[in-house]
Amino acid sequence: MLSIFNDYADLATPERERIRVRDLLTMTSGLRWPQQPYLSMSRRMESAADPVRFVLEQPMVAQPGLAWRYNNGSAEVAGAVVKKATGKPLDHFAREVLFEPLAIDDWEWGTMANGDPGASWGLRLRLRDLAKIGQVVLEHGAWQGRRVLPARWIEIMTAPQVVRSKITYGFLWWLGRARVGDTELETVAGYGWGGQLLEIVPRLGLVVAVNAGVYDFDGKGEQNLAADVALQMVLKAVNTR
Repeated sequence: MLSIFNDYADLATPERERIRVRDLLTMTSGLRWPQQPYLSMSRRMESAADPVRFVLEQPMVAQPGLAWRYNNGSAEVAGAVVKKATGKPLDHFAREVLFEPLAIDDWEWGTMANGDPGASWGLRLRLRDLAKIGQVVLEHGAWQGRRVLPARWIEIMTAPQVVRSKITYGFLWWLGRARVGDTELETVAGYGWGGQLLEIVPRLGLVVAVNAGVYDFDGKGEQNLAADVALQMVLKAVNTR
């Protein structure tokens, strides 16, 4: 990963040079990212003159690819990889390759102190447009018969990349199970700050999108309670059809 960024050659160490792009996408970079106080690292990153440098200069606390720890700084660096590879800011690239093909024209993307869009936060969509993204995942990268993303990428992105006792994780997607009656179904989910939810249940051909406003969450309690209740109500309705 580090070889992509010439600007950060001074940060190179044998440990950092082993970080792969896939380690960013699976939250296994090995970079230190404390969770308490809640969001403190995120806020420091967002206010930094160079957010990517802020992430990459964190101490290594594990060998890349081995230890899973949620680190939204990893998503920020992944967004910078996209910018480096395409020559376009992340929001411009997303508009061109994703939003325009899906007819998503009413959106906002919050920016950090340096003016870059926050890859790990800040994207605001109408609920129906959020559901469109879920439908593309459900349809293996297609939208209304048109190829938007490679089917192979969807397959890899939503496959179990990290399996631990309490979490299963793909490439920036949470993988889990939902119960419908006596049946357990595999799910693919994205959770957003404030209790937002995008959940795909492939076996049912189901996409569930939920907006919430739990913005006073401090790392305790159930931020996703509204989303979980809504999902269970939908699954219960499916089960009684």
